[in-house]
Amino acid sequence: QVQLVESGGGLVQPGGSLRLSCAASGFTVSNYFMSWYRQAPGKERELVATISIADGFTNYADSVKGRFTISRSNIRNTLYLQMNSLRPEDTAVYYCQRRTGNYWGQGTQVTVSS
Repeated sequence: QVQLVESGGGLVQPGGSLRLSCAASGFTVSNYFMSWYRQAPGKERELVATISIADGFTNYADSVKGRFTISRSNIRNTLYLQMNSLRPEDTAVYYCQRRTGNYWGQGTQVTVSS
């Protein structure tokens, strides 16, 4: 049974950092194309970052490029999103996704505010 569980969200001041985790079960993270999405209030869900199978090639939305880093741990079977230099416009619920089969986690809230 495929399951994705996000954690690590919270309230942070502008300029701060957070690391989101997405613990996977029922499959091996490194064998699948994985993504982070986010959805801000009143807006559509948007793609933030992706990591491909095998070579681990990463790609980012222009709005987060240079600030966010997607990675994975084969030992922990977990997907991560390191978020630095956070801005108020990064406030959203963040979701991890396994593209094959379109599996989603429940989301974790990130709020950037002073």
